Amino acid sequence: MTSSDSMKVEKIVGNNVVLTVDPVSSKEYVLFGKGLGFACKNEAVIRKDDTRIERRYKLDEGDSRERYESLVDDLDPDVIEVSERIIEMMKERLGTPVHPKVYFALPNHIQFAAYRLRNGMAINNPFLLETKLGFPKEFEIAGIAAEMIGRKLGIEVPEDETGFLALHVRSASVTMPVGRLALLAAAINDTVARIESGLGIAIPRDSRSYLRLVAHLREAFESLTEGRQAKNPLTAHIRESHPLEFGIASDAIRQAAEALGFTGAIEDEAGYLALALNRFVQTFETKQQ
Repeated sequence: MTSSDSMKVEKIVGNNVVLTVDPVSSKEYVLFGKGLGFACKNEAVIRKDDTRIERRYKLDEGDSRERYESLVDDLDPDVIEVSERIIEMMKERLGTPVHPKVYFALPNHIQFAAYRLRNGMAINNPFLLETKLGFPKEFEIAGIAAEMIGRKLGIEVPEDETGFLALHVRSASVTMPVGRLALLAAAINDTVARIESGLGIAIPRDSRSYLRLVAHLREAFESLTEGRQAKNPLTAHIRESHPLEFGIASDAIRQAAEALGFTGAIEDEAGYLALALNRFVQTFETKQQ
């Protein structure tokens, strides 16, 4: 086997993750595959065409080997083990590949959360309800992950922490970082408050209307951040026929866009939200009578 056919094993991160370097190009790669790390424990090299390799992740200049080694060197082996089990469970239940960075982000998050819980430090999630309603499938998977963590590490994982784990589940299946997802949850929370203020109502958090509103806002804000918002041919008509709802929607979307770092046009998305608000008001008023 020549050097061009193989990768040098630099570090075994876990049973499924190996840090390697290409001896020809000197490029650094993280290799992922079930049992790959275990299989490489006594190996100095691994073939590039090894069938156990499921994914390769090239470290760019901003993601040096030293940085990743620093992320994993202080991790509890039990944390690494339960994290890998959780990621395998996530892949099965999501039915999609996961972003490679979850192999580093998730165990670091779990270790810090475990430290807080073991030392009696409260974990408060101000966006728990928005996360639960906006990402129901991810929250369900996070609940299973919380049980796995509790059994492996001997701690009780509260629902607030389950909400944070749900963001990691979501981030693993999309290109949006966990931090951006937290901003999205905050934007939903703030937008609901603006809508309530603008309409002069209090929306019951256990109502179907609230669930539909949160789902609409999540889709709208994800569309903004991913640059896939649809053209709305009725924007001008909606602005004229529903001025109150359009004004509230425009203000809410504009504030959310600023918080999420979106600088493009928001009128079309505001039109869709205004229609949703109009339907919401009609339903709300009917139920109040």
